[in-house]
Amino acid sequence: MNRYLEGLSFPDDLKKMSYDELELLSYEIRDFLLEKVSRTGGHLSSNLGAVELSIALHRCFDTPDDKLIWDVGHQTYVHKLLTGRMDGFDGLRQMGGMSGFPKRSESPYDVFDTGHSSSSISLALGMAAARDIRGEDYEVVSVIGDGAMTGGLAFEALNNVGNLDSRVIIILNDNGMSISHNTGGFPMYLNKLRSSGRYIAAKKRMKKNLSRIPLVGKGVVAGMQHARDTLKYAMIDGVIFEELGLRYFGPVDGHNIRELCETLELVKRSSGPAFIHVITKKGKGYSKAEEKPNVFHGIGPFDVKSGKPDKSAGGLSYSKTFASKLTEMAEEDDHIVAISAAMMEGTGLDIFQKRFPARAFDVGIAEEHAVTFAAGLARAGMKPFVAVYSTFLQRAYDQILEDVCLQELPVTLCIDRAGIVGADGETHHGIFDISYLKHMPNMTIMAPRNGEMLQAMMELAASCEGPCAIRYPRGAAPLTGKTATVEPGRAERLREGNDVDIWALGNMNDKAMEAAALLEERGIRAGVTDMVFARPLDSDALREAASSHRLIVTLEDNVLTGGIGEEVNDLLVNEKVRVVNIGWPDAFIEHGTCEELYEKYGMSGAAIAERIAKELEGQT
Repeated sequence: MNRYLEGLSFPDDLKKMSYDELELLSYEIRDFLLEKVSRTGGHLSSNLGAVELSIALHRCFDTPDDKLIWDVGHQTYVHKLLTGRMDGFDGLRQMGGMSGFPKRSESPYDVFDTGHSSSSISLALGMAAARDIRGEDYEVVSVIGDGAMTGGLAFEALNNVGNLDSRVIIILNDNGMSISHNTGGFPMYLNKLRSSGRYIAAKKRMKKNLSRIPLVGKGVVAGMQHARDTLKYAMIDGVIFEELGLRYFGPVDGHNIRELCETLELVKRSSGPAFIHVITKKGKGYSKAEEKPNVFHGIGPFDVKSGKPDKSAGGLSYSKTFASKLTEMAEEDDHIVAISAAMMEGTGLDIFQKRFPARAFDVGIAEEHAVTFAAGLARAGMKPFVAVYSTFLQRAYDQILEDVCLQELPVTLCIDRAGIVGADGETHHGIFDISYLKHMPNMTIMAPRNGEMLQAMMELAASCEGPCAIRYPRGAAPLTGKTATVEPGRAERLREGNDVDIWALGNMNDKAMEAAALLEERGIRAGVTDMVFARPLDSDALREAASSHRLIVTLEDNVLTGGIGEEVNDLLVNEKVRVVNIGWPDAFIEHGTCEELYEKYGMSGAAIAERIAKELEGQT
């Protein structure tokens, strides 16, 4: 029974509850999250670790007047629960239901739509500066994880804090992980702060002893800031946050509500920008998630007792197929290296890392650095493969253009989660990569329709003297059992048909074949051609198809604006053939299952067949 969750009005009632009641509430919240997320899937570990912190924030601040900005936002389930959205959890991440990320359209408590890492400090500074200009009075709080702190944008914002000197509160939710365990110098520095037992113990003893002094004890404690700073500098080398112009508070036990609230109240009474270092445990309260926080970071429906997913993934994924093939290639070629931006497990590269630890690089949440780092490796004679999700690769646009393409370097971008990805929604759909890569000089872009094609494309990329991109979707990679070959710049005909020729890229070939079969039932002869390459297009084969068909249809799991369809239109503008482009509209696509979204936006096999039939009917 959810006594507090169902009987109280949040967040207002948090201010009236005792610390014992708040602790009981934290247990209810974890039980609630396990019950709901085990049914819908979602981001579990990060939310279990942020329960007490979320409670303390809404208890100590007057939201929504005070502004809470959550970095990435996948840890906001508790925030949503405490701001009147308990009923929304049955539809969490379901089409038409509640988002798994902050959404301004959902609630005034959601200040900013977030989904990518490292932006919250910049956002908080911007809002604080606007508040100051307008003479308003409210707190602005950024909640950022230690994984997000490895991103360059976070450091750019920190560098600006002291210069602006606006009142802003930055809370570091430090659990030692992003999705994988964090690597690099900054996480090592945090670990030093996290484990500075001498300082923490001395601080607690000083506070306890001084508080016992009659009449003046509490006042003395409040006035010991200078002594606290002296103690800290004596026991912890290089407190970087203080040097950047922030007052540093912590480390604080992120699962002790009383300590969190006392720290937040102390910070509220202080002046200037502040940095609160909070230590939490990812997956807190659920043993399966505590043992394997990366597995439960983002998970589908699962059995709470065993921790096992409700159903299998349905075969070897594109990510695993990629990683297995790259590892195999690296056995034969010691020039091959692998790079990931805090996604070794997510991209499958943990396999490669175990076999070749000296040739595997996890650079943290730093996509820009990952690409330029790869350029340096390539310039020095290596063959770097950079595995990154499509939606995150957007951040490295300039580095791809200037440091890879301009230099004509053999860097291979392995673009995972290309196309729509389902329940994570707008911020995570990878439907823009063709548009932002296709116009770059020297770039070759490929997309496989099955696992064997992916392997063949990787071999081709390893032999290229210039930049290559291979985009592949989330989910299982179909296997045919036959060795595939990829001829540079050449499309591949999959099916003959004289009425219409469907030119599809990558995973859209399955939709094309389905549509062709449905059209055949209606007496329409549909051919299907796998484009194979988004750049360069097989212009000779396209013109030949245009000369022998009434209709050419392009299919791409990308927005139409700047996509392959536009280039086909330009190529065939003088040909006597009608061209129809099918892809995602010029919009941000909401969350839902991939099949639901394909159906809604006219990109399912049946919808494509219906569209083609109507187009042909209009020509008669």
